[in-house]
Amino acid sequence: MDAIRFLFMLLQSFIQYLQPVGDVQDEETRLRMELRAKCQEQERLWLEQEMEQLALKQSGEELSLQLLAVAVLLVLVLILWLKGCKRRVRREETEEDEVGNEEDDRIQENIGRTLMERIQWSVQDLQKGCEWTSNLMDNYTIYFGHVLSNSFYPVLQRAIGVGSAFEGWSPREQDVVYQVLIPMTPPRGHSFHLELDSAEQRHVRNFRVRVQLECTCSKEQQGENMLCFLHHPEEELRRNQDPSLLDTLCTASYLDVHKTARWFYQLVRAIWPALPQSHNWHLMPLPSRRSCQFKVTSGTESFRIEMFFGVRRGDSDIFVSSQPREAHTQSTAWPETYAVAEMKFFQHITMQAPPDSLHLRCLQLFTRLLLGIGFSTYTMKTIVMHLLNTIPVSQWCRRHFLRRLIDISECLRLSLEAKRLNHFTVGNWRLPEEISLPQDVQMAEPPNLFHRLAMDPVAHSQGIGEYLDLQRQLVAVLKPED
Repeated sequence: MDAIRFLFMLLQSFIQYLQPVGDVQDEETRLRMELRAKCQEQERLWLEQEMEQLALKQSGEELSLQLLAVAVLLVLVLILWLKGCKRRVRREETEEDEVGNEEDDRIQENIGRTLMERIQWSVQDLQKGCEWTSNLMDNYTIYFGHVLSNSFYPVLQRAIGVGSAFEGWSPREQDVVYQVLIPMTPPRGHSFHLELDSAEQRHVRNFRVRVQLECTCSKEQQGENMLCFLHHPEEELRRNQDPSLLDTLCTASYLDVHKTARWFYQLVRAIWPALPQSHNWHLMPLPSRRSCQFKVTSGTESFRIEMFFGVRRGDSDIFVSSQPREAHTQSTAWPETYAVAEMKFFQHITMQAPPDSLHLRCLQLFTRLLLGIGFSTYTMKTIVMHLLNTIPVSQWCRRHFLRRLIDISECLRLSLEAKRLNHFTVGNWRLPEEISLPQDVQMAEPPNLFHRLAMDPVAHSQGIGEYLDLQRQLVAVLKPED
């Protein structure tokens, strides 16, 4: 049992025993409280012995991390203690037969309300932005079908909203990015074949999309207006038919992300004037090599939208997409993405959670605190998803707000000490039934998101320092002002 466990039990003891009482107590109550005090003193002495033994075993770096975590929890305990004292002073009388659990809930509710009021939450209407983006993409999908119906470019399916905005939260206070993934299927006379790039490191799964021509002679005999790319002379094909996908968006038989992005930009800009949104909104393209980004504005209102495109793995919720996962990704590399599965997980949690659930607030608070700190937003999102998959959704309400913040911080600390944070989706057998994974993804060992910390002691030390910075910011947000 370590210092963190001790402080957490201390926190629980404050919650349990800081109850307002009247000036007079009966004899039974006095004896019961004396017995509790003796048990508590015995437990405290035992815990102190455990802490002394643990302190002798810990290294200097881990001990400093523990001490900082202890200091943070002490501040949180102080908050609770002050709230308990204020309630005891202000309350003049109380019912003697009041149930302890109900009082505990009220105290926790007041703490949660106080913390919620102290934190400055940005005013965002993510639902409005998601609905506007979805309507725009539905209009685009209709025109994509008309424009590309007789071409040999990829067939574009209905867009899927992904990313933080469509999950119900945002790491940014302003300029929210609404991301969508557009599934692509092969055009007539072509097929897609996904090939895992085995040369890549195990923690990054990159695929290549090999494009193969298929015989269409039977369709030609049925009267379809196309020539078979495999069995007609090149001269006749060049004279009477548009080029195949291999000659337009591919590099050495593999679908090229950069070429596909340029083509998609041209398509989006060409269709825009025909859309009803173009009457009141202005489209401004933004630079990007692996996606299609643009900003739409109307007066003081604006939305920033980013379109990724990808190929679905079978009938699962896993895609290979144009979204990069590393700084330098080859143009023919299509990283495996779990964005759709993660979006569906948050949808599942939202449907199961009570209306006053604060799980998204917890995530949003920590991702805001990360600004200027090295931890990625995806790291905190992964930690929260693991906790959501473990802690019942009914225990993320306002009265549990402080406890959940402690859980998130503690989970990050333990992951840093172990130099390991498992990927949430890969190898996870506890996902909701509506989320479909390919068998190799479900059977795989979860990649370690902290693999760099495990390989590089300097990076690990830097991560500890960043954790301390994060804890200081958390204390600054939560500490009482008076």
